[in-house]
Amino acid sequence: MTSSWIRRGLWALGIAAVAAALAVAALPYVASNRIVRDRIAWEMSRWTGYRVTISGAPKIEVWPQLNAVLSQVTLSRWSDPEQQPVIYAERVEIGLAAMAALRGEVVFSSTRLIRPTIKVERTASGLYLPPMPDSGSIGRSLEMARAMVKAGAAEPDPARMPAAIGNVEIRDGRIVTAVNGKDSEILSGLSARANWPEPGGPATLSASAIWRGESVTIDAASQKPLLLASGVTAPLSFSVKAAPANLSFDGKIGLAANAFIDGDAKFQAPSLRRVLEWTGTHMANATTVAAISVSSHVLGEAERAKFDNAQIMLDKNPGTGALDLAFGETGRPVLSGTLAFETLDLGPFVSAFTPLVAPAEAAGNAGDIETTLAGLLNLDLRLSAAKATAGAIPLTELAATVQVKDGLSVFDVSDAGAFGGNIQTGIRFDRKPGGTQAEMRLLASDINGAAFGAAVGMTRLMPTGKGTISVILKGPGKGWHSVMESADGSISATFGPGTLSGLDLAAFIRRNGEGGFFPLDDVDDGSVPIDGAELKASVAKGVVRIEKAQANHGGSRLWLTGIMPYAGRGLALTGGIASQQPPAAANGESGEAPAPPPNQTLFFVGGSWTAPFISPISGSGQN
Repeated sequence: MTSSWIRRGLWALGIAAVAAALAVAALPYVASNRIVRDRIAWEMSRWTGYRVTISGAPKIEVWPQLNAVLSQVTLSRWSDPEQQPVIYAERVEIGLAAMAALRGEVVFSSTRLIRPTIKVERTASGLYLPPMPDSGSIGRSLEMARAMVKAGAAEPDPARMPAAIGNVEIRDGRIVTAVNGKDSEILSGLSARANWPEPGGPATLSASAIWRGESVTIDAASQKPLLLASGVTAPLSFSVKAAPANLSFDGKIGLAANAFIDGDAKFQAPSLRRVLEWTGTHMANATTVAAISVSSHVLGEAERAKFDNAQIMLDKNPGTGALDLAFGETGRPVLSGTLAFETLDLGPFVSAFTPLVAPAEAAGNAGDIETTLAGLLNLDLRLSAAKATAGAIPLTELAATVQVKDGLSVFDVSDAGAFGGNIQTGIRFDRKPGGTQAEMRLLASDINGAAFGAAVGMTRLMPTGKGTISVILKGPGKGWHSVMESADGSISATFGPGTLSGLDLAAFIRRNGEGGFFPLDDVDDGSVPIDGAELKASVAKGVVRIEKAQANHGGSRLWLTGIMPYAGRGLALTGGIASQQPPAAANGESGEAPAPPPNQTLFFVGGSWTAPFISPISGSGQN
C-alpha cells in the first residue's frame, strides 16, 4: 500500500515537472504568437497616451525574467499629423507578467529605454518639457486625482487610480530641443530610474546626466507622490549635485495654482561666478564673485518666499539674516532683507553688482555692468559688519546698502570707521538708453592722512595730519575706467599740522637751482613739516585741473597748479616755493623803501603720475 502511494506520488511529481517544463518551453512560443507587435504598441499607447510605432520585430526573452525587447520605438502625439517623435528609443525592454502573458494579456512590470532621444519644448513657465500626451492611463490617473481633490477629498483614493508608473529606467539617453529647425542637445549621457509601483505608495527618482560639460546627479523622493501630482501639498526631498554647485531641499511642496513651499534648503557653490557662467550667464572677465553657501528655512508661495534665520557664508565671511524673494510682473526676481557679518570683504560682494574693480576695457568687455548680477535681479539689501575690508582699506562698524532696480545699481556706505576717522561713500551706475551713467562720492572726515595715503597707494607728498577729503565724480561709461576717462566733478581736501612725506625740501631747492630736469625720486628721501595743507581741483572730461594745492611750511608756501589727465596719466603742473614773510616796515628816519620780497623757486612738473620729473623755470631764484 505504502509503495503504491509512493509510486503514484512520484508519477504525479514527474507529470507536474514535465508540465512545468513544457509551460516554460512553450512560453516564448505562446508569447511571441499572442503578444504581437501591434498589441504591445497598443498597450504602450494606452499607458502613455502617445502614438507608439515599433519598426523592428519584437523579441521575447524568458530568462531571468519575461521581457519583450523592442527596437526602433517612436512615441508621438496623436494630434500631430506629421508624427514628429517626442521620444525615439533605439531599444525598449519591457518586463511582462508571465502568467498574464500566457493568458494573452499584456501587463507591464518594468520599462527600460536604451539610448532614447527625448524632445522638449520651452513652456510658458520657462521650463523645458516634452509635449504632453493627448490621453493615456497615466494622464487620466492624474486628472482623476485632481478632480477628487477639487471635489473636496482630503486626498485621492489610490484604489480608484487606473495606473501607476511602475519602474521606468533610462540608459544613455539625451534630451534635445529645436533651435532654428535643428535639434540642439540639452542633456547627454542621461541615466535615470523612477520607481512608483503603487498609486498610493511612495516614489523615488535618481538620475545623472551631462549638462553644459558638467556631470549632474539628482535624487528625489516623496512619500505621497499622488498628492504632489494632484496639486496638494505633500512631502518632498531632493538634491542636485554638480561640481559648480549643490542644492538640497527637505520639506513640503504644493504644485497647485497657488504653489507652496515649506522646508529647509541648502545651497553651496565654490564660485558664484562659475555657477552663473555654467547656467549661461556670462560675467565680466575680471569680476570676482566669491564662494557662497546658504542654509535657511524657506516658507513661501509662487510669488514670494521668505528665508528665515538664513546662515550665509560669503567667501569665508559668515553672516546671518532674513531675506525675502519676490517675483514681480516683469519676471525679474526681487531680493531684499538684512544681513549681518562679523567680518566682510566688500570687494567680491560689490563686484557682483557693479564693475567697480574692473580693469581697463582693453581686455574686451571687462567691467560691463550688463555682465554683472545687476542684469539678473532687483536687490535691496541692508548690510552691517563689525569689521570689513574694501581692497586694502580696513573698516569698522560698517553700515551699507546695496540696491539694484531697473538698470540702476547703487552701493552706499552710510557710515564706517576708517583711518582714525569716519567715511561715507557711494557708487552709482545707471543704465539708460543713451548709455550708462556712473557716479562716485567719497567723504572722509577727521582721518589720518598717513593711514589714508598708505591704504590707497599715495605715500608721496601726502599730508600726514588729520584732515577731510571730499571727492565727487560722475560721467558716462560701461566700466569704471571708461567713466574716469570722461568724468566731471570736484576734489577737495584740507589737513592740519603734520608733514609732507616723500620730499627732501633742501635737496629739491638745490637741484632746482642747479638747472636741468631731474626725477622727483632723486629728492624723495625726507619729509617736510607743515602747518596745514589745502587742495581744490575740478575734473572735466577726465582731466584733473588743480586750482589750488598749497602747504604752509614755517614762513614758506609750497604750491602747485596745472592739469593731470586720467587717460595716459600724464602731468603738466607749475609749482613754486615762496616766502610768506611780511615786508619790512619803512625806516622813518631815513625814509628808505621796504626791501623787496625774496624771489620764488619756480619749477615745472612733467612725466607721469608714477614717475614725475622736475624742470626749473627760468628766472626763478632761491629764498
